[in-house]
Amino acid sequence: MEPLTRNQLMSLEQYAEQRQSFRQRVIEHKKHRRVALGPHLNLYFEDRLTIQYQVQEMLRIERIFEADGIEDELQAYNPLIPDGNNLKCTAMLEYQDVEERRTQLAALKGIENLVWMQVEGTDRVYAIANEDLERSNEEKTSAVHFMRFEFTPEMIAALQNGAAFLAGTNHDMYRHETIVPEATRTALLGDFG
Repeated sequence: MEPLTRNQLMSLEQYAEQRQSFRQRVIEHKKHRRVALGPHLNLYFEDRLTIQYQVQEMLRIERIFEADGIEDELQAYNPLIPDGNNLKCTAMLEYQDVEERRTQLAALKGIENLVWMQVEGTDRVYAIANEDLERSNEEKTSAVHFMRFEFTPEMIAALQNGAAFLAGTNHDMYRHETIVPEATRTALLGDFG
């Protein structure tokens, strides 16, 4: 997928007029772009449309309309768009209770390096996490991580030919594995184009 450019974005005025319908379109689009790994770890897969929505929202919230400011936002968000050989996601460790979240983030230190995806019959592809900045520290992992999964042409071809798609984590304190649901698998196949 090509990165977003300034001329592909709506002006603040255009976005204000179209925000409601654009937001509904993105919500519908995102329904099949989430993979749950157990009860607390969710992978939200990004693509050009989800990133455009995030950029448009940032421009709106921050009232950014000057070219330099728009370019800064594009530089921050464009790396989250898959490039045809990979999948990119926002991984979120979601705990409602604040104290449980604090305890679990300490227990799950390093989980960001133990999340994987696998095309049936091939090796696991482990996440390359947080390329923009380190989000974890000596005491705990972060609740939010940005991940990239790199696939070989053979893996992509196998997926396109119907091979099963799996995802999981093998952290000692949080071991979960799942078959990527068919609707999600189909949606993610579009990222390899």
